[in-house]
Amino acid sequence: MRDAWWDLVHGSSCCACGRPGRVLCPACDAALPRLAVPVRPDPAPEGLAPCFAAGAYADPLRTMILRHKEEGAHALAGPLGRALGGVVEDLLVAAGDGVGAVLVPVPSAPATVRARGQDPLLRITRVAAASVRRTRPARVARALRLWRPVADQAGLDRVARASNLRDTMAVRPRERSRLGHRAATGARDLVVVCDDVLTTGATAREAQRALEDAGVRCDAVVTVAATVRRLTSRSDSGGMREDFAESLP
Repeated sequence: MRDAWWDLVHGSSCCACGRPGRVLCPACDAALPRLAVPVRPDPAPEGLAPCFAAGAYADPLRTMILRHKEEGAHALAGPLGRALGGVVEDLLVAAGDGVGAVLVPVPSAPATVRARGQDPLLRITRVAAASVRRTRPARVARALRLWRPVADQAGLDRVARASNLRDTMAVRPRERSRLGHRAATGARDLVVVCDDVLTTGATAREAQRALEDAGVRCDAVVTVAATVRRLTSRSDSGGMREDFAESLP
């Protein structure tokens, strides 16, 4: 409801520039990145699919992600989702005509969803799919589930994160059948794992492993943001997107 009527008549302000009004003003929304920037953890988990993000995990994206996830600023799902959708659209252009997308969000722990009263990443991914559908076929597949508890990742290093996440995800039987059926019919869809932030790549690699163990190819990992040292120079982005397109079957 228009950001709860601008937080009960102008009590809120833009989280990017501080201007009174909406939680993200139109000017700052329009300035958000929406192209696929190649990113890569260093060192990257072995076999990790090509990774792309809209921008660096720095303000304003950092503040937006944290406020949406931790403070329940639901209005930020729109701009964050459109940024994620822009990354997917960029990859679809590189993949060629007639290619659609299946967006697979990284699953959240049920207890975390209950505590927050929402699944922030699922909300963002749904907005992203709706954005992509303006030009290409796209859907959200809640294909992954956590089948055992995962400890809080905060403060864990690369090795600890990988160990914490190893063999924690599985593909839901219904989605395994659905994705397998589309592949058998020759549907040209990119299957992309979606997350909000790329850090060590451990979460993305575990999601990719679960899909591949179920016989589903993961074509890319897309995120809203990546920690700054994972970003590739924008001047190299075009060539890396071409390399991505050539890697597709």
